Amino acid sequence: MSSDGYNVAIVGATGAVGQEMIDILRERNFPVKELRLLASARSAGKEIEYNNQKITVQELGHDSFENIDIAIFSAGSEMSKEYAPSAVEAGAVVVDNSSAFRMDEDVPLVVPEINPGAAAGYKKRGIIANPNCTTAVTIMALKPLHDIGNIKRVVASSYQAVSGAGTEAIEELRAQTLAWANSEEIKADTFPHQIAFNVFPHVDEFMDNGYTKEEMKLHNETRKILEDDNIALTATTVRVPVFRAHSVAVNIETEKPISVQEAREALNNFPGIRVVDEPENLKYPMPIDASGKDDCIVGRIRRDYTVPLGLSFWVVGDQLRKGAALNAVQICELLIGEHI
Repeated sequence: MSSDGYNVAIVGATGAVGQEMIDILRERNFPVKELRLLASARSAGKEIEYNNQKITVQELGHDSFENIDIAIFSAGSEMSKEYAPSAVEAGAVVVDNSSAFRMDEDVPLVVPEINPGAAAGYKKRGIIANPNCTTAVTIMALKPLHDIGNIKRVVASSYQAVSGAGTEAIEELRAQTLAWANSEEIKADTFPHQIAFNVFPHVDEFMDNGYTKEEMKLHNETRKILEDDNIALTATTVRVPVFRAHSVAVNIETEKPISVQEAREALNNFPGIRVVDEPENLKYPMPIDASGKDDCIVGRIRRDYTVPLGLSFWVVGDQLRKGAALNAVQICELLIGEHI
């Protein structure tokens, strides 16, 4: 590693999250010496601009990580399982955006505003995991409330944008909307059902317990990041016809009382959170406001009158940024600031 920067590889560079990572590295002036863009054979040869340079995308292989300091993976869990060990063997630290290693007890699962100290655990496997996008958005609002009230139960319902399913899903919503406007046949290829002007309670695969993998990710990852296996969390994840930014309706029960005002103050003082909560003026978080933004936005904060110690709120965040690319780059910033 040279003193004038770090050699960074992005695996899955041509995908929606990979493109966002490239933008965020530039926006945050990450000290990149060399940026190596890696993808499948189908995408190899494409050119992507970074800091007024055109970088040619290379085909991913086990020998792609020579002289790389940090390898950021955003190409799916199977690709991470196959190629992340090669990156570690070559001397890189891997920041993985897939679900491949999140629940591995030897791999830290990190949200830098919440558990930055956990990043030091990368030394066991050479890997740090990025949480699921819905988890990242939700837990940003849970953490400051857990700190002051000790959350014991969470009920969450997500309203997830199509961009969480990748660029093909974005194009499918656009194509279906245009087809509807032109009175043409609406075709569903990426999703199991029409998504334009529709919602369906199905994100990821269904499991034997009746939940989807996305719902169980929110349960399992929240407990790991907050280091509290006593938190009971149940979720319903819903796909909605929004291009970008996930929304989550959250209800919590706590062990200690939290007033609405205390909740607002704790959330507003937490890094990466912005409170927009003026229902009398019809001001509350919306996906269109969070799209392209780093902060998660919280509003509709109110007491749950059905239980003694309960609060309800609504949180919105850009799942391509804080839910994926931004969080990964923040982890890289932690690594170069504290660890490598």
